[in-house]
Amino acid sequence: MQSKYKVNLLRVNLLAAAVALSFLAMELTSHALLVVWLSVGWLSISALLLDFSHRRTCNLPWQLLPGALLTALLVSAPEQNGILIWAWIALFMQPQSSWVIAINLFSAMLSLMFILPLLSHPEGWLITIILIMVSLISLSRASQLQCINGAIRQRFRLIPGLNIWAREQLIKDLPREQIRCEREGIYAELVIFRLKRHQLWQTARDLCLLTYHFENVYRLNGTTIATLLLSRNPREGSDRRQRLLQAIPDKLSCHAIELMDIETSVLDIKTLIRQKHTASQEERR
Repeated sequence: MQSKYKVNLLRVNLLAAAVALSFLAMELTSHALLVVWLSVGWLSISALLLDFSHRRTCNLPWQLLPGALLTALLVSAPEQNGILIWAWIALFMQPQSSWVIAINLFSAMLSLMFILPLLSHPEGWLITIILIMVSLISLSRASQLQCINGAIRQRFRLIPGLNIWAREQLIKDLPREQIRCEREGIYAELVIFRLKRHQLWQTARDLCLLTYHFENVYRLNGTTIATLLLSRNPREGSDRRQRLLQAIPDKLSCHAIELMDIETSVLDIKTLIRQKHTASQEERR
């Protein structure tokens, strides 16, 4: 998996960038030296801790940290680090939230303001125009990558090796599982858990270990996960659900919906999250 998604290659690139910055530190004044070593540390730690996961998306605003470090380098020593103004183009190529883009755009303009006094009037205008044009192209490319990544997250497991899937996969699985249950006489129900945001991924991992390998776990939103429980009959399904509820003590609430009672032709995930079947029970912490 790591080789397929070039994680090792990215790790090498991050370490190479850290080494390059450490050589740059030898030529800088004391004002920018601390920022450089902070950047070296961040790149090195990122390389050592890096692993592949589809859930690392633009929702995690990691782009703020390199943007802040880049701004600090350009503001503290613009005469020595002026060439780094073009690094903003690479940063804008990364998919990121709109509010992160706004902050980084402001930081880029601030960095440019410190560099312009060091240039002649024509050079300053030329650099400004080129930087704006190429940055817009980078942002357009990042938007395309964000759409591609969204499609990937709908088709692949959110964490490699575990049956944790996006909400779009649940929409595809429900009609198929209904047909299979009707054909084979299997009882199935969808169990939906509401959790605190920081508990979601650990609880999703726990559910994968507590269920069979053919039963998937789905991330419905930042605080809600669900799993499909397949059993031979309703009694066995109820027993399994009770054991599952006892094994997840940190849930805020939980409700189960019999699979055959879900109308898949007009399925809406938000309605499904709020829905409580009359035979289901809610457990509160």
